Amino acid sequence: MPTLEFKGKHHIYAHHLSVPYRQLQQDESRSCNPSGKEDNLIIHGDNLHALKALLPRYANRVKCIYIDPPYNTGNEGWIYSDNVNNPPMQEWFKEHSPVDNEDLEKHDKWLCMMWPRLHLLKELLAEDGVIFISIDDNEQHHLRMLMDEIFGENNFIGTFLWKKKGTSTNTEGATVSPVADYQVCYRKSDVGSITPRVTPKETRKYPNQDEEGKYRMEIIEKKNTGTYARKTMQFQILGQYPREGKRWQIGEKTARKLEANNRFIIHNGLVKKKIYDFEDKDTTSAHPTYLPESCGSSDSAEKYLTNILGDSGFETSKPVDLVSYLLKLSSNSNDIILDSFAGSGTTAHAVLALNKEDGGNRKFILIECEDYADTITAERVRRVINGVENAKDETLQKGLGGSFAYCTLGEPLQIETMLTGEALPAYPTLAAHLLFAATGTSIGENTLDQKNDDGLFYSDDKNDYYLHYKPDIAFLHSEDAILNKAQAVRIHEAGRKDGKKAIVYAAGNYIGQRELTNLGIVFCQLPYALHER
Repeated sequence: MPTLEFKGKHHIYAHHLSVPYRQLQQDESRSCNPSGKEDNLIIHGDNLHALKALLPRYANRVKCIYIDPPYNTGNEGWIYSDNVNNPPMQEWFKEHSPVDNEDLEKHDKWLCMMWPRLHLLKELLAEDGVIFISIDDNEQHHLRMLMDEIFGENNFIGTFLWKKKGTSTNTEGATVSPVADYQVCYRKSDVGSITPRVTPKETRKYPNQDEEGKYRMEIIEKKNTGTYARKTMQFQILGQYPREGKRWQIGEKTARKLEANNRFIIHNGLVKKKIYDFEDKDTTSAHPTYLPESCGSSDSAEKYLTNILGDSGFETSKPVDLVSYLLKLSSNSNDIILDSFAGSGTTAHAVLALNKEDGGNRKFILIECEDYADTITAERVRRVINGVENAKDETLQKGLGGSFAYCTLGEPLQIETMLTGEALPAYPTLAAHLLFAATGTSIGENTLDQKNDDGLFYSDDKNDYYLHYKPDIAFLHSEDAILNKAQAVRIHEAGRKDGKKAIVYAAGNYIGQRELTNLGIVFCQLPYALHER
């Protein structure tokens, strides 16, 4: 498979692995009707760090990701802010920041920005999940190659074309005016897909009737040219051949059975097949890659946002109908939806609107790094939840209902800060991080509290996991934080009943390695065990 080479790739190739884990800190004053640990989330902070922070709880759980990253037109003035540990690369980014039309290496920088984020997005995506990425001609070709390399070219589903404006724009010197954007769609694995279009049987009419019951009629001819040509399918049915340039859609063996069962009729000179209501079924068909006009336009999205927020100055909002359409293709009523370039909060609005429409319980996670995360992103969602007084839509006027927790990024979980006591995570936070670092297990809705005095916090088929810890520097420096013989024996006895080994995290231990092995214990010293994965 061809791969895409770009400046800086070898420096950022594994950068997503070195990004530190950070705690999510809830801001009650900016949250809206917060309802608990598995609430909707709006996170203000660097989206690379925020994506890493989500892994212990949400890895392999997100059903649909929709992102609208910078198109890299040269007019956005976006800034590359990843702290890649390479001085020459840091200088390269500082040389032209923000990235604009004058930067001859803007494509390389855009790819460096997208690479680690796409890797983390893939980790968060469920095995049957899909991702949509909105993009235009500036980076679409690069994005496809990037996605082929990260997600696999066999997991490409399609590129949907969204008509964003009705007429071309007169720009001095331009001979082509793009009126459409692309929605590039990939799945995580071969079990992922989008929902085909379904035509329910109940929507059909059966205007005719005979002794067997009510039926409708269907033409059984098909063109007989090019790759569709089949001489073997030009036989007689009810004494008639297909019309010139046509052939039957069914083979002769099948036709003879249907003919014997009185399933054909000549109607207006054409042979048609009877389909009775008692034998009819729902039918499915593929989605066209050209999205319908009902998905809205850039102009309609801007007007809609103005109706909600007034003159916010935000000019690149996507229509709610566009995101809703994509979510209907790719998710169900209880799925988690993620948008890591949240902008004006359209994705959250779409999720809440769909929940209102069908009584679903979809959850959204939004990440926005810019300063308007509170005043535009979250404020729009607050108003949509509680009601928009001047909205033309009556449902929006009353409010769609819902809630979210507004979070910021806390201090990284790093060895240095734990050793000095500057940033000691809560027990459940550290336990979730260690479990994910060791096994890749996402805790989902669970909270990993200490279950007994020896620090048991999680069990699977093979191992019991213990964390001997308190977020207290005095405790961590005391003998109480050290794994001792009595504790080790109790842990061994508890695991022996089920034939399990024990993984024990603690600040230290007084037991030799041979004895630990005999007891079936793997010891991991804090805080050095933080970076196992």
